[in-house]
Amino acid sequence: MLGECAVRAAGVAMATLSGLVGLMGLGPAQAAAAPARGVQGPVPVEWRACTGEGVPSGMECGALDVPVDWSKPRGKQVRLELVRLPATEPARRIGSVLGIPGGPGANGIDDLKRAAPGLTELRRRFDLVGYRPRTTAWTTTAAEPCWKPGVALRDPRDPRDFEAMAAAMAEAFVACRESDTTGLFAHLDSLSVARDMEAVRRALGEERLSFMANSYGGVAAAAYMRLFPQRIRAMYVDGVVNQTEGWPMVNLVMRAGVERSLERFGAWCAATPACALHGEDAAEVWRELTRDADREPIPVTSEQYGAGELTGWHLRNLGFVPDPGPGHSRWLALAEWVDRARRGDGSGFADYVLGNTQVWAMPVMLAMSCGDGRHYTGWAQLQQYRRDIRKVAPSFPGAAFDQLGCIGWPEPVANRARPLEVRGLPPMLGAGSLEGDFTSTERFIRMVPGSVTVGYDGPGHALYLSGKKCPIAHATAYLTELKLPAAGTVCPAE
Repeated sequence: MLGECAVRAAGVAMATLSGLVGLMGLGPAQAAAAPARGVQGPVPVEWRACTGEGVPSGMECGALDVPVDWSKPRGKQVRLELVRLPATEPARRIGSVLGIPGGPGANGIDDLKRAAPGLTELRRRFDLVGYRPRTTAWTTTAAEPCWKPGVALRDPRDPRDFEAMAAAMAEAFVACRESDTTGLFAHLDSLSVARDMEAVRRALGEERLSFMANSYGGVAAAAYMRLFPQRIRAMYVDGVVNQTEGWPMVNLVMRAGVERSLERFGAWCAATPACALHGEDAAEVWRELTRDADREPIPVTSEQYGAGELTGWHLRNLGFVPDPGPGHSRWLALAEWVDRARRGDGSGFADYVLGNTQVWAMPVMLAMSCGDGRHYTGWAQLQQYRRDIRKVAPSFPGAAFDQLGCIGWPEPVANRARPLEVRGLPPMLGAGSLEGDFTSTERFIRMVPGSVTVGYDGPGHALYLSGKKCPIAHATAYLTELKLPAAGTVCPAE
């Protein structure tokens, strides 16, 4: 889930601000901006019709300026672009639903454009609002040094190797910080994002907001719940990360799901003649491949990312594909890649693995989550994680790649992992794939008494973004009527 987001974000992050302005049909000086000045009273967003390709009918655009550093409300500002699909039955309008995008670095404007066809029923009673968070703004403006990987990610051998990686990443972070003219480098944590969301609520003129969060958006959702519980009317979360338990637990839960996916991959291959590993124990072939690659790494070359090698750790962290894809297309490809790799040809994995290895060592990517405490606190914590992961996901041992890059973070952790105070919060609705992110979502929503998670009996992630009708129907009923389905409700695969 997270590795795929990183590669996608690296591909889209170079999109220029002019491309976004093209969506709005406005020049930079014309874009409507409502300055958010600390706690002063709300300034309404000035909405106007959006223009450009792929814009849903009736979509309106606006903008809001918020402080880069919320402790300095009159200091440097960052512009949040907003879009709105107004309620189609304004006489029965309840309020606004704000989308909380994932990533980190995903664009809520793109989310709303993608999800709009499936949310027509919800839109009857609500304005649907999406926004471009500060993390997305950061990826379009970050200086060149921020795009240079600090280290080649690897599983540290010993404390000295761990400290060497931390020092290399710290040097890369400092180079990025010194080149940053936006001021955003140290202010991309989810508490800052949550304060931006509150500024959006005020600018919309809503007493309370309803929310739809997906993936890494769960971290910002929890931050908003922590800071502004009285401003939440309803909260629907879909395939979210539960950072409140700490990143080692996030990865243990995730890898336990991947372990189950490996067994499903093996069973599917045994029943599918088209699988390149048909007639063998495909799950064991995978395990043997990674063990062999630990002893003798497989040399590979990527046209985009250059030469490298595939160790077992790289394959376990970045090579396995837990989602079978449409018609099991991804697993068909995975089986072929595994079959070739065990014969010395790792080219099938080259782009994805080497790409993620670099992306997750780039300060531009890591700065969006290091402020949320996404790092091992030291060698002792890493060693404990290694012991724990062998118990819950024995086929995927070793350090979690997404926690390694942040070990050299030079700033204070603004949004540390800690239990959430839930008094005053309304019951939430969660949704997640029983083959993937259900458990992480369930662990998130169980913090609030009376909450319910709907299971989806098939693969998928961020279900409402992909138009899954049953989860969307439950989300619509909950957000509209504040009505939760029965505990244990499961949606059939679509």
